Amino acid sequence: MSSDANSIPQHVAIIMDGNGRWASLKNRPRSFGHRAGTQNIRTVADIFSKFGVQYITLFAFSTENWNRPSKEVSAIMQILKSSIKTEIQKLHENNYRIRHIGSLRNLDSSIQKSISDAVSLTSQNSKLTINLAFDYGGRAEIINAFQKIMSDGISAEEIDENMVSNYLYTHDCPDPDLIIRTAGEMRLSNFLLWQSIYSEFYSTSVLWPDFGESEIVDALNDFKSRQRRFGNTS
Repeated sequence: MSSDANSIPQHVAIIMDGNGRWASLKNRPRSFGHRAGTQNIRTVADIFSKFGVQYITLFAFSTENWNRPSKEVSAIMQILKSSIKTEIQKLHENNYRIRHIGSLRNLDSSIQKSISDAVSLTSQNSKLTINLAFDYGGRAEIINAFQKIMSDGISAEEIDENMVSNYLYTHDCPDPDLIIRTAGEMRLSNFLLWQSIYSEFYSTSVLWPDFGESEIVDALNDFKSRQRRFGNTS
């Protein structure tokens, strides 16, 4: 497909679903699927960058995911840490900026450092911004924004939508134009609740580790066919 600037979303957010099912189909443990899914991130980032997308937000671990079995959570944490170590230099060379959205306080100090180092290393890069939503929840983000507003002594009369947006984790990114969910599900699952009011939603039955260029082309072509009215009649 062509990368016509008028038809390409500036910001694509992805709910990366289906790692566990992908592993089960191969009679492998869920951690095998999580590792394969993580390995797919740079591939997908490269494809979106090629088509001219400027921001991608990846829903990697939600605030609710702490309720999963401790063995699975531990595996995800180790995969995150090792993946940052092995991938960050290539992402940096590709001129990709890494940002974290969510909370760091529940993460092991070594993982916090790995994330912070990746963010710092790539902070001046400009080709593609990758927002890694890890220990992220949309409701928690909104609560956090209002807590910060209150701690700054701002009165209720001064609060408007622009102010709230400026206190969100995504304050320096445009709202997502397109939200993609893999594995056939049709819900947001507490993802970018404030930012997604006018996002186009696209669901594919393909499981995240298998999500590649043909699926991305399908999603972008579908986006191109949408009529975005933003509350207007035409």
